Amino acid sequence: RILARYQGMVSGEGLPPKFMYGTHYSNAGAVLYFLLRMEPFSTLAIELGGGKFDRPDRIFWSIEDCWKNNLTNDADVKELIPEFFCFPEFLRNSNRLPLGQKQNGQLLDDVVLPPWAKSPEEFISLHRQALESEYVSQNLHLWIDLIFGYKQ
Repeated sequence: RILARYQGMVSGEGLPPKFMYGTHYSNAGAVLYFLLRMEPFSTLAIELGGGKFDRPDRIFWSIEDCWKNNLTNDADVKELIPEFFCFPEFLRNSNRLPLGQKQNGQLLDDVVLPPWAKSPEEFISLHRQALESEYVSQNLHLWIDLIFGYKQ
């Protein structure tokens, strides 16, 4: 879908160049999205939301839901932040922030982890192991070329 949209864009003199994504994958809003359960990010998220948290159905609540949204929503291009590899605390609502209730009735609290992670610590540990794996080491240059290099 993204490639088809790109190929259908009109280019030429006086027009912006063609692009794959209309936003940058790493921005302050994405960082607040992931870190809103921790200060000072919760206060910043409230300020960004005009004095309140975003609507509960739009708050980061589940690893699986976030992953599925990234795979199906062309406008959702959030990149994993470093905390996904070293800081399990961002997955807990330790401050007991009133994050609200989703339309389906679910109250938001700690981030829901995938079934293969028994705790935020285990989730972070497995993520870090994957990042430091031989496969990633052998293929990291491909990602660098895609994001920063000649394949962008």
